Amino acid sequence: MRKIGLALVVLVLVSVETWAQARRSEQNHAERFEQLGTMLRSPNVYRTASGAPGHMYWQQQANYVIDVELNDDNQSIKGSETVTYINNSPDVLTYLWVQLEENQRGPESDAPKVAESSINSRMTLRTLEGILWENEEFGYKVLNVKDTNGNPLPVAVNKTMMRIDLPQPLKAGESFSFSVDWSFNITDRMSYISGRPGYEYFPEDGNYLYTMAEWFPRMAVYSDFEGWQNKQFFGRGEFALTFGNYEVRITVPADHMVGATGVLQNPEEVLSSTELERWNRAKQSYDNPVIIRTQAEAEKLEKGKSKEKKTWIFKAENVRDFAWTSSRKFIWDAMAVKQGGKDVMAMSYYAKEANPLWEQYSTRVVAHTIKSYSAHTFDYPYPTAISVEASNGMEYPMICFNYGRPDKDGTYSEAVKYGMISVIIHEVGHNFFPMIVNSDERQWTWMDEGLNTFMQFMAEQEWDRNYPSRRGPAHKIVPYMRSEKHLLEPIMTNSENIIQFGPNAYAKPATALNILRETVMGRELFDFAFKEYARRWMFKHPTPEDLFRTLEDASAVDLDWFWRGWFFGTEPVDIAIQDVKWFKLDNRTPAEKKAAEKAEFEREESYISKEFNRNDVPQTVVEANPATRDFYNSYDRFEIMPEDEEEYKRFMASLSPKEKELLNSDMNFYELTFENVGGLVMPLIIEFQYADGTSEIERIPAEIWKLNETEVTKVFAKKKEVVQFVLDPYRETADIDESSNYWPRQYQPSRFELFKGRGGARGASFGDNPMKRAQSKKK
Repeated sequence: MRKIGLALVVLVLVSVETWAQARRSEQNHAERFEQLGTMLRSPNVYRTASGAPGHMYWQQQANYVIDVELNDDNQSIKGSETVTYINNSPDVLTYLWVQLEENQRGPESDAPKVAESSINSRMTLRTLEGILWENEEFGYKVLNVKDTNGNPLPVAVNKTMMRIDLPQPLKAGESFSFSVDWSFNITDRMSYISGRPGYEYFPEDGNYLYTMAEWFPRMAVYSDFEGWQNKQFFGRGEFALTFGNYEVRITVPADHMVGATGVLQNPEEVLSSTELERWNRAKQSYDNPVIIRTQAEAEKLEKGKSKEKKTWIFKAENVRDFAWTSSRKFIWDAMAVKQGGKDVMAMSYYAKEANPLWEQYSTRVVAHTIKSYSAHTFDYPYPTAISVEASNGMEYPMICFNYGRPDKDGTYSEAVKYGMISVIIHEVGHNFFPMIVNSDERQWTWMDEGLNTFMQFMAEQEWDRNYPSRRGPAHKIVPYMRSEKHLLEPIMTNSENIIQFGPNAYAKPATALNILRETVMGRELFDFAFKEYARRWMFKHPTPEDLFRTLEDASAVDLDWFWRGWFFGTEPVDIAIQDVKWFKLDNRTPAEKKAAEKAEFEREESYISKEFNRNDVPQTVVEANPATRDFYNSYDRFEIMPEDEEEYKRFMASLSPKEKELLNSDMNFYELTFENVGGLVMPLIIEFQYADGTSEIERIPAEIWKLNETEVTKVFAKKKEVVQFVLDPYRETADIDESSNYWPRQYQPSRFELFKGRGGARGASFGDNPMKRAQSKKK
């Protein structure tokens, strides 16, 4: 601890600017606080500098009328569609691009060619089949493209993209209609082909469960910022799609249950009288789901396969895609949700293998997700929201496919339960991002997955106070941020180029948004700005610039440093408390000062005498020779002189009442120096733990690093004595080295387990399924 005299304050203040200038001349700026400027697309009449759609914003539209039939005997479909494409752009188009994602699983696909592979000493058959990749039977088999008069149109198929050459240019404001006939064999999504769509076969009862997605030729996006989005589909970078209206007729075996995007138009024709009565009752049930087809009814249907057919008709307005599911194994339940002055039907389709989990949770989670996301964005605009148990997770407008299957005895682990709830929240939540706020997933996975994972975290915490969220809290991203440099790339990386896909596209942007909300901006400012972004861009095509600009525009918070660090960079957060100095104002009288100086002198003399053992020196030179002595060998250096008293009196008399109060306040001044080891600048969140057992938090904005991005020093005045300083006490900033966040330093040991034998840890036979263990105990 050091004492500082009040008389020195003026001198210190005068020297600050000179000191700062000298320091700035030595520091190394890495431009962490420079504006993004030309790194962002220039604003224009279509997209403003505020992040909002411009006064001349436009987007295309594609309407579909589709007939499709499912063949349950050979697992194939055939379909026919009429597409009406409306050119709302100011441009003249001479050709159209259509997406053929099903070809990604076909023989000409580049996906297996560009996928790395290697041979290990132990290989699964599925992995080996993936290397062989003999998929001659998959992909589109029939692809006839005609105009409205039945004349063939010239096309060029380039793997997963098809160009239709127009007979005449399509001018602004005009529309063009064409038809496509196609068929393909459905893939087994449980096999090495994997993927989102396909079927699952249940050998116990010989039935199939179909999840039909990416199943029809779909229009690519033509936009003001990119032109045609016709990048090839390799399987990871998902979809850029055009909004439109759909009328879809789905023909399936008569004993199948079908769920789909949109609203069922002919329930009286496809549902039994009992199912129809339950369906109408579900429309009035707001607290609990109504089971429309029961497990017993589904199990009865599993035993026989109808040769009759039924056609289910669905309509959907202003959606970017259409997906559906079909199986005779389905149990179906539904309930109504009040949302934005209307009723939304929350529904679930699942086989008996998914119970008891799905009957208890799925539809309730769907309803909760709609309410939670709507509160943070906009009222859910669609009439339905469907969750389908399908051993995978994928999203489409109004319908999603999710996993979460208990063991065959009906028990399930906590991980399975919360994993199921999380994936339902996540996939249903995708209705908001990107089904409505329609970002380009082929280019920027994080714009839908990252934003949706952030929203998922909030919905999870609203579901259960002790919810074990895997993504969202800052400290969860630390292992990824610690990765070696060659394994990291910026969030602003194309979807197909990401090395660690989950952490980069899901977890890191979700964590960044959570830090923005909780630490950088505060909830009130962030929530308003985020809701503004969602409302501005619902049913439109936003870019990263639109998000960045809107959050700043609606909050008056300059976030360029944040986007630069978290989204355009790979540096981690690692801020250390480098040094702490303790000062107090010197308010002692001359007598007190001399007494303190004398005590310090005597301690020093005692130390030197002990260290050098002066008893071994019989006589010094000064003691032996008077000629070596002068005034300083005889005067009392601790004597209080009259001028000392006078100077003290004059100084005290010159003080104002406020200055006297400060002098006698016994304040503690702590000079803390922080080092930016990792490079990513962040706010300083400091906990002061006091000697009386209390504590206090101070938050310093990240802008403290503006003048020196590597080291900053700041003084904190405290009435109480501090015994411990803790940086980032609530783990808000994703700091990768917390050992340097304490002063005095605290070191925590890493723990390891000891167990006997080769059987693993205790309880390993039951895995993480306490229900099974308890059930076994009862037996």
